[in-house]
Amino acid sequence: MASSSGPALNEELQCSICLEVFTDPVTTPCGHNFCRTCLSKCWTNTQTCFCPLCKDKFSRRLDLKINTTLREVVQHFKEKLNLGASEGFCDVCGERKQKAVKTCLTCQSSYCETHLEPHLRVPRLKKHKLINAVENLEDYICQKHERPLELFCRDDQTCVCLFCTEGEHRTHNTVPIEEEIQTKKNQLVQTQTDVHQMIQDRMKKILEIQHSVELRKRNTEEEKSSSVELFTDLIRSIERCQSEQLKMMEEQQKAAEKQAEDLIKELEQEITELKRRNTELEQLSHTDHHLKLLQIYPSICSPISTKKWTEINIGTKMNLHTINKALTQLKGTLDGKLRQTVLKTLRQYGVNVFPDEDTVNPYLSLPDYRQGIEYSRFKSNCPDNPKRFDKCPCVLGEEGYNSGRFYYEMKVDRCVEWNFGVARESINRKGQITLSPENGFWTMIHRGFDYFACDNPKVSFYWRVHPDIIGVFVDYEEGLVSFYDVVSCSHIYSFTGQTFRGKLFPFFGHSDKDNKSGPMYIYDIPNYVD
Repeated sequence: MASSSGPALNEELQCSICLEVFTDPVTTPCGHNFCRTCLSKCWTNTQTCFCPLCKDKFSRRLDLKINTTLREVVQHFKEKLNLGASEGFCDVCGERKQKAVKTCLTCQSSYCETHLEPHLRVPRLKKHKLINAVENLEDYICQKHERPLELFCRDDQTCVCLFCTEGEHRTHNTVPIEEEIQTKKNQLVQTQTDVHQMIQDRMKKILEIQHSVELRKRNTEEEKSSSVELFTDLIRSIERCQSEQLKMMEEQQKAAEKQAEDLIKELEQEITELKRRNTELEQLSHTDHHLKLLQIYPSICSPISTKKWTEINIGTKMNLHTINKALTQLKGTLDGKLRQTVLKTLRQYGVNVFPDEDTVNPYLSLPDYRQGIEYSRFKSNCPDNPKRFDKCPCVLGEEGYNSGRFYYEMKVDRCVEWNFGVARESINRKGQITLSPENGFWTMIHRGFDYFACDNPKVSFYWRVHPDIIGVFVDYEEGLVSFYDVVSCSHIYSFTGQTFRGKLFPFFGHSDKDNKSGPMYIYDIPNYVD
């Protein structure tokens, strides 16, 4: 009964982490059991405790207590089955048979300590093949030749006796059983080690995925907060501009009303004067004093000084040009505010970048504490190594990134020829290099008056005024590499939908064969930002 239930019970009493029978078993709240040491190692270097089997998370770190009942069951199982070992009795003893300690394959009998004594003393018997006592002796005897199975045939993967090697197994590869057992044990140990390593690797991957999710969650919360701040700022700007616009319209309305009031007063005065003149003319037209008429006629009939009222107009609507001008100013203010806010957000991911001296091409120098990159006509005497660019004047940054976001800026106002961006760690560094995403490069190039994004195909740009500072932003998980004109706070170009593998390093190239260019400089963003 024990032998039939042993394997099934062995699986029930097996830790799913180390795949061994439990040692100091502990039970998680979800009901699964593990070795205490295995579970403790699984939770090392993580703030979130979870069940390795069903992945349930626990709100707090557990105080692991040994499951004493399960430990007693495990101990009883080990003692009862002796982990698969079988027992037998002495074949020589009479009525009171003693427990056998050894089985002789030559004699095909099992012996207790007393009856084993001749095999330990008599020279002829000392040559016999002794093994630990077994019950199923027939499994160790060749059924064809009735000889001990002392050899293992690797061709047929079966145990054989010496007589078998003189017959059908004569040309086969046979080795002593002990040697094959040791080989198999070594293989089992290696397999167990490999399986254990696979388990550990997968547990580590689970932690990496959980860490990535937590990191992404934090980044999302930060971005949400930043977006709220951005749009709140924009709303305030819109409200402020709207208030200023309304105030201007009210002032213009008041000015128009004041102008109308003054004009009405002036018109009323002219009407009064004209009425007075009309009365005088009416009186003169009926007078009989012709002499008096002749005397005052020049003054009465002289032109009255009045305005050309047909040319004066008080509009009922605001001047359309003024409105368009105000709207243009508002749009420019909002666009500028938005670009400045975007740039401020990008600079939050700014990193310190230093060129890696082990990768720098011999025709490049690194002035100003390695934050400058300059082309030299003279080749430096730097030792060659697998990491160094040997033909193209390029250099990588010291630190690479395989997750998250990072941003850096380059001052290029004095450069005639440059290229920079990011590159995969596994790029080719020997011989000529083609800059493209397929080859592991996401870069921009400047040659003379031409600017290119090294996509497939290339994308060209034109600037009336050369940009002074260009920023590079990378979002590893989103597969995004973007370039920005920092001075004008404007977007230049983005590589989107990329798939990154391994680390990405800042990448720089500088060429000046005509000796007309100055160095380009890496900005120290963390100290540069307000």
